Amino acid sequence: MAAMDKPTDQRKMTSLFERYLTAWVGLCIVGGIALGKIAPGLAQTLDGMAISVKGAPVVSVPIAICLFFMMYPIMVKIDFAEVLRAGKSIKPVGLTLVINWLIKPFTMYAISLFFLGTLFYNFIGPEALDLVKLPFGVDLETGVTYGIGTVVEIDGIKMLQVPLWRSYLAGCILLGIAPCTAMVLVWGYLAKGNDGHTLVMVAINSLAMLFLYGPLGGFLLGVGKLPVPWQALLLSISIYVALPLGAGYLSRRWIIHHKGATWFKERFLHVLTPITIIALLVTLVLLFSFKGETILSNPLTILWIAIPLLIQTVLIFGLGYGLSRVLGLRYADAAPSAMIGASNHFEVAIATATMLFGLSSGAALATVVGVLIEVPVMLMLVKVCLRTQHWFTDGQTTSDRESETARTTT
Repeated sequence: MAAMDKPTDQRKMTSLFERYLTAWVGLCIVGGIALGKIAPGLAQTLDGMAISVKGAPVVSVPIAICLFFMMYPIMVKIDFAEVLRAGKSIKPVGLTLVINWLIKPFTMYAISLFFLGTLFYNFIGPEALDLVKLPFGVDLETGVTYGIGTVVEIDGIKMLQVPLWRSYLAGCILLGIAPCTAMVLVWGYLAKGNDGHTLVMVAINSLAMLFLYGPLGGFLLGVGKLPVPWQALLLSISIYVALPLGAGYLSRRWIIHHKGATWFKERFLHVLTPITIIALLVTLVLLFSFKGETILSNPLTILWIAIPLLIQTVLIFGLGYGLSRVLGLRYADAAPSAMIGASNHFEVAIATATMLFGLSSGAALATVVGVLIEVPVMLMLVKVCLRTQHWFTDGQTTSDRESETARTTT
């Protein structure tokens, strides 16, 4: 992977949206809550614009459009030729896959269950309930018990009434099974890591998500006594992962063939850079306009969800970073390996929570809290990496070595 050590300029955090993402998310929260107060029917109307099957809304069209534009700019950057060469770096690749798919989903479940279902149970409210969508294809009579929920009818639509804390748990589960494939490019760059390794991990995890996201999500939701909408899970993966992945692959090949790699990197990707974050912010406005009343009536809700997510992030980072040192990895590979596990693919988590449980569900809110804490926590971990470079045998990052070489040759 030595040929990929050179950092790529396209992942510099120069975008106004990237530099101040936390502030933008905060503004979206305020704007969404205000919109919910000023025009309370807007979010419901937009959420009602859905593709329905047997009378049940399955795919929200506005959310699907926003989330496609979140995912496509990420997927089109993937060079699958690099995936085929990833076998030369077995240790960092293997470490990342083990942490992302064999450890992280289960620690997220355990930590979230302890905090939301035990420690914060009375704060959230033992009697607090949430309304979520019935699983795709399920048609039950009103009043029937399904899992830990009860079927109720709201405005002519059958919904499942579940304990609120379990709805939050579902959102945390969906975050825990979605390794980051977007902002991690920025975190790896800021930590002076091996950008080539980071991008290869993005490609591999995107492919792994096609096969593992559904089974892991279904299993952990089932263990958490939540409805397991298998058909909707598969549909979610198809729409929010497979579709943009396929579109990105095909359009990348076509553009490079007709315009060249230089035009693709310097012109096309430059135009796409802000689209992911703009689409994310629009989605957040919709989500918070619908959850504004819940947040205003219980502002500590964000805190109850954020604490287990914060602990999970730091734990997985520490595990990945520590094992990288034990395995003798270079710092340039260790930093992005730890970052990929710690960071979450909140775009897919938001999309899946919205499709499975509804735009107004506690699960959707929990995934949005993941966005809220992502930037400040990951920036903190970037600083941890930079201050501990000397822990690793190479002692220098790729950028440091290039700078030193440049000085000695002048």
